Amino acid sequence: MAEKGVQLDREIISCSVCLDLLKDPVTLSCGHNYCMKCTKAHWDGEDEKRIYSCPQCRQTFTPRPVLMKNTMLAVLVEELKKTGLQAAAADHCYAGDEDVSCDVCTGRKLKAFKSCLVCLASFCEKHLQPHYDSPPFQKHQLVEPSKKLQENICSLHDEVKKMFCRTDQQSICYLCSVEEHKGHDTVSAAAERTERQRELEVSRQNIQQRIQDREKDVKLLQQQLEAINGSADKAVKDSEEMLTHIIHLIQKTSRDVEQQIRSQKETEVSGVKELKEKLEQEIRELKRKDAELKQLSHTEDHNQFLHSYPSVSALSESTHSSSMDIRPLRHFEEVTAAVSELRDHLQDIVRDTWTKISVTGTQVDVSLSDSQAEPKTRAGFLKYSRQITLDPNTTNRKLLLSKGNRKVTYMREQQSYSDHPDRFTEWWQVLSRESLTGRCYWEVEWRGGILRRVSVSVAYKNISRAGDGTECGFGRNDKSWALDCSPNCYKFWYNNIQTSVSGPRSSRVGVYLDHSAGILSFYSVSETMTLLHRVQTTFTQQIHAGLWVDGWSFVGSSAELCELK
Repeated sequence: MAEKGVQLDREIISCSVCLDLLKDPVTLSCGHNYCMKCTKAHWDGEDEKRIYSCPQCRQTFTPRPVLMKNTMLAVLVEELKKTGLQAAAADHCYAGDEDVSCDVCTGRKLKAFKSCLVCLASFCEKHLQPHYDSPPFQKHQLVEPSKKLQENICSLHDEVKKMFCRTDQQSICYLCSVEEHKGHDTVSAAAERTERQRELEVSRQNIQQRIQDREKDVKLLQQQLEAINGSADKAVKDSEEMLTHIIHLIQKTSRDVEQQIRSQKETEVSGVKELKEKLEQEIRELKRKDAELKQLSHTEDHNQFLHSYPSVSALSESTHSSSMDIRPLRHFEEVTAAVSELRDHLQDIVRDTWTKISVTGTQVDVSLSDSQAEPKTRAGFLKYSRQITLDPNTTNRKLLLSKGNRKVTYMREQQSYSDHPDRFTEWWQVLSRESLTGRCYWEVEWRGGILRRVSVSVAYKNISRAGDGTECGFGRNDKSWALDCSPNCYKFWYNNIQTSVSGPRSSRVGVYLDHSAGILSFYSVSETMTLLHRVQTTFTQQIHAGLWVDGWSFVGSSAELCELK
């Protein structure tokens, strides 16, 4: 512990420019300390810009400050020099087996202060200085010291991996994108990181919403516990007051009544506490997951982020629905009423009254259910709006994607999509890239000729893709639900069963999904919203939005996922 304290003191009074004990120490207004000589040399190099900065935090000063020796710090430095611990105190600056070492240092290497994703090298504070002083280096991206920089180099072309192949879900270099991954869906690593970061933030919002819901549920359960205890105590007190008027016979009945109340109270309290503990456990798990996602969101290295994202972002489904539904409190009032009746009618009805007490149902009806009803207005639905894009890897080759993969149009000629196992081979369909959980709302605008038809759908990801059988078509199996839309009518399909749907005709359809509650609703959207069809079921997997565009009746029919604000 003593040695560690010496190292801490040495670090405080060392110059971060020369990495040695301070000589003629000066203190800048930002609070950092340097050798007077080191500071002057640094500022001499900035004379042309006439803006002077701190070598460590980069705070600027105008005009050039007058340097004054910090006498107190100078005395402290001299005292440490007299102890003879200078060499030992400097050891903590050198890299150990577990540290990232400076790639520029020769001989015994210092610990790296930062790693550069452009240079693909790590630097100590001294050798990092050009990245602060030289304009060409100032554009480089610095991150915390990392031993995994070489993973950013393509093993085939010895180039930096600045691209990401969405088809194969891996980081690649530019040469890979025009050779081994030619024709694949490729974007820059930064662009992919931005999209995954957006998904991460949505996941965090969902987690935080679930935390709030669960905390609200726990509060309701706590109120329920207090109500049960108060009601039970009051029932015991009232029963005792009434039963004291009946001496011998009622004394036995009083004990039985009290035992009955206590037994029922323990049963109810036990059930509510168990449910409360489960919810608190879920809150702890959600907070832990949120902390992991928050830590991942701060990762500066795109490739490390993309490598870790799939395993960290997976979010388990809640074992409970979203909030509490507690019926009005009754508890032990029936017992009190029964005892009051016993007091009034005495011995003639003691036996019958006891029967009533013993069989009175006082269990607390506590269940987790959806406390928030389906929205009634478009503004209410828009609170749950999701920005959804279509997945090129699922798109049938007769369909053309446009508008940032939000619009799909039927074409006579086949499109040049690469082979992919997720692609619909015969049905003119496409699924969304994003999976939909919790509460979601989106709208679809459809266009074309008088014979145009589209299908606004949702489906499980494991719906079949190859062939023209019913196992692949939206609404023609038990893995998808579809609303067929045409200028003349609506039809709903599920498990290859057709249901006629009435409602006002509109070229825009709204879809509301409450995954945990098992609700799927379709709306006609114009100046008002009109419910067309609602499904109440149990979703066993994550849901994806889907679109089918009719190519038989009109070439050029299209459907677009609307941007909602």
